[in-house]
Amino acid sequence: MIRLNIAESILSFLAKKEVYGLAIIILVSIIVYRLGTKLIEKIIIKGKDAYERKKRKTIVNLISNIFKYAVFILAVLFILGLYGVDTKALIASFGVVGAVLGLALQDTIKDFISGITIIMDNYFVVGDIVTFNDFTGEVIDMGLKTTKIKKHNGEVLVVANRNIDAIINISQKPANIVIDIPTAYEEKTTKVEKTIEKIMTEILKIEGVKKDSKYLGISSLSDSCVNYSISILCPQDNQWQIKRDALKIIKTIYEKEKIKIPYPQIEVHHEQKI
Repeated sequence: MIRLNIAESILSFLAKKEVYGLAIIILVSIIVYRLGTKLIEKIIIKGKDAYERKKRKTIVNLISNIFKYAVFILAVLFILGLYGVDTKALIASFGVVGAVLGLALQDTIKDFISGITIIMDNYFVVGDIVTFNDFTGEVIDMGLKTTKIKKHNGEVLVVANRNIDAIINISQKPANIVIDIPTAYEEKTTKVEKTIEKIMTEILKIEGVKKDSKYLGISSLSDSCVNYSISILCPQDNQWQIKRDALKIIKTIYEKEKIKIPYPQIEVHHEQKI
């Protein structure tokens, strides 16, 4: 009998519109948000080239954020209406509340406006390489308030969108990797330069390396070696991997050609009696 009364109480509680209505509003809001974001992505994400696709992905992220807040606000209004709150009067009072919030949330509003400006003026998009102060990395996310930049070592910097004027986009031009190849003095210059030609031929085969990459010449005569320099032009976003691949090619071909890469050595003289 007691169990029956408990079951009836639970069913009676669940039958109230304030309870099942709340569950329905939350469930519908989640479904609308997920379907809406997928639809936004499906409509916008396609692009003609890589840059266009990156730009469209950024727009998707921004619109999805706006859509999320819109769904949340509507869900809250429906829930308040469900519990008897006069939402019309509440919406009407938003004018006064908005003015107060505008003063209190000036920085947030600036972030929001700057986020839209970034997209409209093509400052940068998700996937671009940017520099903020001394921090250089890839833009991995753009929200209404902040932009996230990821360094090649995994560090992530979060920048407020209102600081957009301090962010430098370096993706618009290729990275220029200059590598000095240390070579022993006893190696003949003609042989070394012919070997570097072979090295450049292999480096140009690396995906992303531009044809303008070239051998620059002798850059310096140091204490223990001659430095031969090469310039590799490539996209900013994979310059570190390309540099690693190039260094591997240099060492492999130098070993094959038996060209010595010197390393610092200390020569010790022991005093001898004559």
